[in-house]
Amino acid sequence: MKLLLTYLAGVVFGLGIAISGMANPAKVLNFFDVFGTWDPSLAFVMGAALLVTAPGYMLVFKRPKPAFAEGFKLPGTKLVDRKLVLGSFTFGLGWGLSGFCPGAALPVISTGNPAVLIFTASLIAGMLLARWMIANSARRQDAAQAN
Repeated sequence: MKLLLTYLAGVVFGLGIAISGMANPAKVLNFFDVFGTWDPSLAFVMGAALLVTAPGYMLVFKRPKPAFAEGFKLPGTKLVDRKLVLGSFTFGLGWGLSGFCPGAALPVISTGNPAVLIFTASLIAGMLLARWMIANSARRQDAAQAN
C-alpha cells in the first residue's frame, strides 16, 4: 500500500509540474526575467501550491504519527547557518541559470531533453561534491580537536 501511495503521489506531482508549465525551462526563466519577457504565472502556481499544502500540513501534524512511519522527521533546529544559506543560494542560482528546479527536472528526464540530462548530471555531481566537502570538513575538525 505504501508503494502504491508513493507512486500515486509521484504521478500527481508529475502531472502538476506538466500542467503548470514548470517542466518548461523557458517558462521558469521568463518568470525571473522581470525586465524582459516576464511571465508571472509561476507565482500563481506557487501560491496555489501553498493554498493546498498549508492545510494539508495542519491536518497531517494533528495525527500522532505518519501513516507509514514511526514518527515525524523534522529538522532539529531552526538555526539559519552557513550551510543553509549556501545551499539556498546554490539552489536558486542553478534554478535561475537552467530553468530547472530539481523536483521539476525529474519528471522531465523521460523526455530525453539534453538540457535536463545535463542539469540532472550536474545536480548529482553537486550533491556528491557537497557530501565530500562536508565529510572533509568534519575530518579536519576532528583532527584539529585531537591535537
